[in-house]
Amino acid sequence: MVIRYDAPLNLLVSTKGHPFDTPAFFGMFDDMRGMTWTHVEQPATTALMSPEGASDFDALLFYDVPGLQFKTPKPPLLIEPPETFKTGFRGLLDAGKPMIFLHHAVAGWPLWDEYAEAIGTRFFYQPGTYKGRDYPDSGYLFPVEFTMTPEGDHPVTKGLEGGFTLTDELYLMDMLEDDIEPLLRADYAFEQDNFYSAANALNARMWTRDGWSHGPGTNLIAWAKKAGNAPTVTILCGNDASTYGDANFRTLLRNAIDWVTSDAAADWARAA
Repeated sequence: MVIRYDAPLNLLVSTKGHPFDTPAFFGMFDDMRGMTWTHVEQPATTALMSPEGASDFDALLFYDVPGLQFKTPKPPLLIEPPETFKTGFRGLLDAGKPMIFLHHAVAGWPLWDEYAEAIGTRFFYQPGTYKGRDYPDSGYLFPVEFTMTPEGDHPVTKGLEGGFTLTDELYLMDMLEDDIEPLLRADYAFEQDNFYSAANALNARMWTRDGWSHGPGTNLIAWAKKAGNAPTVTILCGNDASTYGDANFRTLLRNAIDWVTSDAAADWARAA
C-alpha cells in the first residue's frame, strides 16, 4: 500500500479538559503538507458528533477529556454524554468515520463504556468500573525517557522500524479490550512502584502512591482497533512541546492520519 502524504485531507482536532502548549501542538498540523485542519473545543465538539455533523471531515482526532469536571482537591465530577452524542457517535462508527485518540483522550467519557470500547482502554482518574468490573485509578509518570519499538509491519510505523526515544508521560493502566492490533511497545517496567496514583493527584497529593494498589499494566503505546466499521488508532504519548516537535513522533502521527483515511484501513475495519 502506498501512503499518499500529499493527499488533500480535512482533519477535525478536538481539545479541552487538559492543559497543553497550544502553539507547539497546533504547529504540528500547520507543518503537515496536503492537509487542512479545524480546531473545535469541547463541548462544541459534541454538536459535530454525527455522520451529518462531521461530513466535511476525513478523520477526527481527539486530544480532549470530555465527561469530567476537575474539582481538585475533591474528586472530579463525572458527566454522562448527552443521548444525542451517544447516538451520533454510534452513527459515526457505523459509517466508518476514521478516528485517532491521542494521549489524554483515553480518559474521556468515563461513565460511558462504549467510548472506552471504541478505544480499547480507559485511563481512570479515580477507581471506576468497566462492563461491571471494578478497576483501580490509573497511574502516571512524567517526565520519563523511554524507547518505543514497532511490533510487526504496519503503515502507521513506516519509517520507524528501528524504534525511537522520547521524554514524555507514561500511564499505568489496563487494556480493556483484546481485539486490538499492537503497533508500538515501550521498554519500561509498567509496575506500581514506578508510577503515581491519579486519584491521589486529584486530591492535591501529586507524586504519591500511598493507599493505592494497581497490578502490572500494558506496555503498549500505540495500537489500531476496529470500532464498528471505523478504523481507529490510539497513541498514548503526546504530553508536551518536546514531543510535538520530535520528528519521529510527527512521522507516527502523520502515518496514523494517512492510514486511517486510506481505503486499506476502511476495508480492514469493515472486514470483521
